[in-house]
Amino acid sequence: MKYSKATNYALHTMVHLTMEPKGQTVSVDQLAYMQDLSPTYLSKILTKLVKAGLIESVPGAKGGYSISRRAQDISFLDVIEAVEGQSVLFNCEFDHEESECLIERVMIEAEGNMKKELAGRTIQSIAEQSQETKKEK
Repeated sequence: MKYSKATNYALHTMVHLTMEPKGQTVSVDQLAYMQDLSPTYLSKILTKLVKAGLIESVPGAKGGYSISRRAQDISFLDVIEAVEGQSVLFNCEFDHEESECLIERVMIEAEGNMKKELAGRTIQSIAEQSQETKKEK
């Protein structure tokens, strides 16, 4: 299983925005430069994060993006689902005589465990770890 590059960029963006002072916005150009991306490409990702209610967009010359909720309330799963959607990772395509695909049952359970783990990991926790790492250097 592999997440898209967009998810990678979204998670990094969320951590960066979390470390900004409250009320501070960051322009799409700054965010794109930080990750060596095209601002146009990053704008598409940011639009998904705005639609999911994870960040807000402030228009104008001094506008930009900022976190719209408390970072401790934003999980990795929230960001991943904002970018990737909420579709299941595995569907049993094989025609079974029995009423249920046993392989699918295992895969659904594993996916549920992964989602539970990602839902328990917050953007705030990673931002704090990042700040601690910077202090140690």
